[in-house]
Order: sequence, then C-alpha cells, then structure tokens
Amino acid sequence: MTENTPAYSILHAIPSVETYRHLRSAAGLSAKTVEAATRGLPNSLFAVQILCAGEPVGMGRVIGDGGSFYQVVDIAVLPAHQGRGLGKIIMGAISDYIAREVPESAYVSLIADGEAYRLYEQFGFALTAPASQGMALKKTAG
Repeated sequence: MTENTPAYSILHAIPSVETYRHLRSAAGLSAKTVEAATRGLPNSLFAVQILCAGEPVGMGRVIGDGGSFYQVVDIAVLPAHQGRGLGKIIMGAISDYIAREVPESAYVSLIADGEAYRLYEQFGFALTAPASQGMALKKTAG
C-alpha cells in the first residue's frame, strides 16, 4: 500500500442503528426508519463492517431463518471508498459465513441493483430469470 491508501479493517459485528442508516443512505440504498432498523438489526444472522481509521465505511448482512432460507442484504460502501475492492471484501466475509454455517439444501438469495450482479457472480450467485423472477412489496408511509 502507498502512503495515500487508507488502512481498512474488518469487524464482524452488527452496525449500530445510526451507522446502518447512514451507510445505507450515503451509499444510495433506500432509507430505513429508526424503528425498522431497531427491530431488524438484532435479527441479523451475520454482519460485517469495513472500518477506516476506526470509522465504518462499508457493511453487509445475512438475514433469514437460520436453516432453510438466507438472504444477503445491505451491501453498502460509502462513495469515497468505492472502487477499492471493499465490496469484494464484504462479500468474501459473507461467502465464508455461508460456506461455514449454511446447511445443504438451504436457499441463499439476494437482490442485485444495477450492475452489482457482476460482483455477486464472483461468489457463486447466478441470475434466476427466466426460471424465477424476483418480486418485492415495499411498505410505504401513509
């Protein structure tokens, strides 16, 4: 590394509600309310954060029932730190968790925004269409 390259470290821990909400919105993901984050984060099966000088700059989580179904969510890296391979580091930690903890016959899914599917393909994920189509229902205020 050169002197201008920041040093990153990996933390296997669920982010705080504030960190979670900040990383999601700053990385361009949909905002989550304090209530949603407060309820959801403790139910994480696995979480990883990337720190730069002790401050979280990236994250990813695995959620699910712990046996049959798992979903990779919240892959986010702050824009100032994108393009440095941090998404690969996050997915590498998640991939290690999946290899170590997920039983045979379990279904692991994710939703890839835009061209992000290219990152996930590197970790064994494949597009499901046309055999199946991803669908979503988003609850909105009001």
